Amino acid sequence: MNGALKHLRVLDMSRILAGPWAGQILADMGAEVIKVERPGSGDDTRAWGPPYARDAQGRETPESAYFMSANRGKKSIAVDIATPGGLEIIRQLVRHCDVLLENFKVGGMSKYGLDYESLQRINPGLVYCSITGFGQTGPYAHRPGYDFAIQGMGGLMSITGQPDDQPGGGPQKVGVALADISAGLYATIAILAALVNRNETGAGQYIDLALLDVQLAVLANQAMNYLVSGEAPQRLGNSHPNIVPYQSFATANGHIVLAVGNDAQFRRYCLLAGDPGLADDPRFISNRQRVENRGVLIRKLEKIMREKTSEEWLQLLETENIPCAPINSIDKVFGNEQIRHRGMRLDMKHPAAGPISMVANPIRFSATPNRYEQPPPLLGEHTRTILRELLELDENEIEALTHAAVIR
Repeated sequence: MNGALKHLRVLDMSRILAGPWAGQILADMGAEVIKVERPGSGDDTRAWGPPYARDAQGRETPESAYFMSANRGKKSIAVDIATPGGLEIIRQLVRHCDVLLENFKVGGMSKYGLDYESLQRINPGLVYCSITGFGQTGPYAHRPGYDFAIQGMGGLMSITGQPDDQPGGGPQKVGVALADISAGLYATIAILAALVNRNETGAGQYIDLALLDVQLAVLANQAMNYLVSGEAPQRLGNSHPNIVPYQSFATANGHIVLAVGNDAQFRRYCLLAGDPGLADDPRFISNRQRVENRGVLIRKLEKIMREKTSEEWLQLLETENIPCAPINSIDKVFGNEQIRHRGMRLDMKHPAAGPISMVANPIRFSATPNRYEQPPPLLGEHTRTILRELLELDENEIEALTHAAVIR
């Protein structure tokens, strides 16, 4: 069966993570994604290691784990867009593409004549998605934007980590580049919406996506907590701002997550904990009261939770359908029976590293399953094939471009 987007071709001129993440999702869904890279060095993340993939003999290859995490399913073409020949190749490719993804600084594509207005004249149906730190307008538009800085500026670090008055207190970034990943997801949604509109109108459009805007948007309930109350949310460690008890707890031999989501679950938990009277205490009888009396209740529960091991608590809580979970390291996540059942560890064959494992796309289609036919590409692996088959250049023309250092 073919992927849902088998009829689409994407020109991915982005690098690092946000744009490549969107391109990988589109590739998983069946789109042909052509990744444009700098000759010689390629996407910056090719050098973001270790770790690097190793071949069957255990030798390190130039393929970084970081690059491979966001570039599955793509074809790599190494083109120097600073040359007239390179620019002409990009313009010719645009004629054959439905979507262009880029994350150059504001004005960066215009410098090469590859801005939306110029390319729209070549291909009126082109959906052109620009991802930048701060968007195309505003006083910060020309600033570079990086995930870590955006997590700080966009408020995420102010609500992540332990409170200042506790051990280890202070702002923390999330353990993955959440602003970049979220921007990649929003970019994918926006591209698909623009393509639906193109099906009705025949016209493409320009998408202006900013990491800072995305970071604010994904603050979700925390942003609304501020807008409704006028009070800026604070760091609560692993506690939830609107639900109690909904946090991690130390046990006799480790830690677990306890996520009590309603009053009925809290009552069942109190029975398990051997203190049913807690559920009838006026201070804790509803979630509102539990949030308002968080400190008193949590001190009580901390003593109770230390009385049993993590394994004992998880077994008891799961029996009563009270949401809970172990706190797994990533190696244990891959060993989890549910993850194995869902096929989230994906095995592929890489041209340099041989057999590799990757993380599968989490979307499950009933009729158009994801396609995993192309591993993360070698730098320039498909340059000649694309020039020959898509742009119909002959071998003499390709050799001339190679001799002129336009392609690699």
